[in-house]
This record gives sequence, structure tokens and C-alpha cells, in this order.
Amino acid sequence: MKLSTRNIIKGKVTEVKKEGDVAAKVKVDIGGGNVITSTITVEAVNELDVKVGDEIKVLIKASSVMLAKD
Repeated sequence: MKLSTRNIIKGKVTEVKKEGDVAAKVKVDIGGGNVITSTITVEAVNELDVKVGDEIKVLIKASSVMLAKD
């Protein structure tokens, strides 16, 4: 599979929390004490068979990334 996404980060699933019938939060440990949390559909969790302990890739494609500093 070829993708246009350039930000691909490998990690391990540490938590899958279904929040109702539609949305689920998936936490992925990417090392160095860093965790990425993604909100995806419950359907996607089921189709991908995502579960704690899985090695997974986080793909990030955004049209805008904002930073703020006081």
C-alpha cells in the first residue's frame, strides 16, 4: 500500500476505550514517555481488530498544526 502521508510513527497500543456505540479512543505508546491518543470509530477498531499490545502505525496528515507559547 502506498500513502501520501509522511508522518508515520510506530508504537504499541496501551489502551482501547470504546465510548458508546460510535467513538473509541486508542492510546499508542510511541516511546520516550510519549503517548498519542486517536479518536476513531468503533467500527474501525473492530475492522482493524485493534487491541492492547498490538504493534501499530500512527499516520498523521493535517492541513494545520498549531503551537502556542506564553
